Amino acid sequence: MKTQVAIIGSGPSGLLLGHLLRAAGVNCIIIERQKRDYVESRIRAGVLETVTTDLLHRLGIDAGLNAHGMMEEGFNLADEEHLIRIEITQLTGKQVVVYGQTEVTRDLIAAAPERGLEIVFEASDVAIHDPDSNAPFVTFGKDGVTKRVDCDFIAGCDGSHGPSRKAIPAALAREYEREYPFGWLGVLADVPPCHPELIYSNGDRGFALASMRSPTRSRYYIQVPISEKLEDWPEQRLWDELELRFAPLAERPVVRGPALEISIAPLRSYVFEKMRHGRLFLAGDAAHIVPPTGAKGLNLAASDVAYLSDALIRHYRHGEEAGLTGYQDKALARIWKAERFSWMLTKLMHRFPEDGPFEHRMQKAELAYVAGSEAMRTAIAENYVGLPL
Repeated sequence: MKTQVAIIGSGPSGLLLGHLLRAAGVNCIIIERQKRDYVESRIRAGVLETVTTDLLHRLGIDAGLNAHGMMEEGFNLADEEHLIRIEITQLTGKQVVVYGQTEVTRDLIAAAPERGLEIVFEASDVAIHDPDSNAPFVTFGKDGVTKRVDCDFIAGCDGSHGPSRKAIPAALAREYEREYPFGWLGVLADVPPCHPELIYSNGDRGFALASMRSPTRSRYYIQVPISEKLEDWPEQRLWDELELRFAPLAERPVVRGPALEISIAPLRSYVFEKMRHGRLFLAGDAAHIVPPTGAKGLNLAASDVAYLSDALIRHYRHGEEAGLTGYQDKALARIWKAERFSWMLTKLMHRFPEDGPFEHRMQKAELAYVAGSEAMRTAIAENYVGLPL
C-alpha cells in the first residue's frame, strides 16, 4: 500500500486530520488498533471551542452539531455557597458548544466512506519505521497478514500509549509532567441537569462538577483520592454525595437515575516537547495531556490538527516547507497556554491533600477576587472559549 500521509489513530485528532487532508485532495489512510464499536463508544468531554466547531463546519460534517449542540454563553465557579458566573459571550463575543466527543467521533467516522477517507480498524502490532528518512513506512497486522504502508509523512494521533511517541528517541525529547493526587469520579445518566449552565464547585467536601450533554442527559464529577476504587462508590452513595455538594448552589435538585457509565479518571498535566522527528509529527494526546478542568483536551488536539493540516496541504500544493518546519513551535506555544489555564483552574477549584487552612483561605480569596473583577472574569472567559490560533 502507498499513500501520502499515514495517520495512526482514529480519535478526533486523527479523524479531523484525515478529513481535512482528503478535502484538500491529499491522499491518506487512518490506521486504528481498536474495533470501530470501541472507538465510537468511548465517553469523553463535550465542550467544543470555536477552533473545533469551525473545523467541523468547514468540513460540512456538522449536521449533528447543528441539530443537537447547545450554545453555552456562560459557566459558573463556586465556593461552598455562592455562584460566580463567567459571562463568556458578554465578555468575549464568543461561545462554546456542548456536543459530546463521542458524537463528534461517530459523525467523523460515518462521513469517512463518502469522503474517500479509508480507516483500517483492528490493526494489530502497528509499528513505525524510518521516520527520520525520506521513505518512512508503517506496518501492521490485519486478518493474520502483515501489511505495509509506504508514505511521505506519518501523523501520530494515537494517544499516550500508541507507538508514535515511542518512535521518537527519548534522548531527543523533553517530558514535563504533573500528576495530581486525586481523580474525578464521574457518572453519566439520562436525567435533566441540576443547573442550566456548568458549575465548577470548590467546597468543604472537595471539587465537584455539574455539566450536561443535552437537556435530558447529565454528566457529574466529584473529586476523590487517587486511591479510591469504583467498588467503594455504589450509585446511591455517589448520588447522595452529589446532592450534598450541589444542594446549596444549583437551581434545581439533583435528579437521580440509572448510570449509563461510572468511571474514575486520574488527573495529569503532561507535555512531550518533540512533536516532529523527521517525517513523523505528533498531534493530540500523543504530545500532551491536560486535566479535564477547563475542557481543553479535544480542543487542543483540534488546534494541533489545524496547524498540521495547513502545513501538509501547503507542502503538497505549493512545495512550502515553512509550515512543516514551524509546526512544533507554533503548536507548543498554544499547548503551554492551555496547560497553564487547566493547571490554574485545577489548583483553584480542588482541595489538595497537602493544603491546610491557609491555602483554603487563599482559594476563597481568589474566588472573591474573580467575583469582583471583570478583568479577571474576562481573562478566564478568553481562555475558556479558546485563545486564537
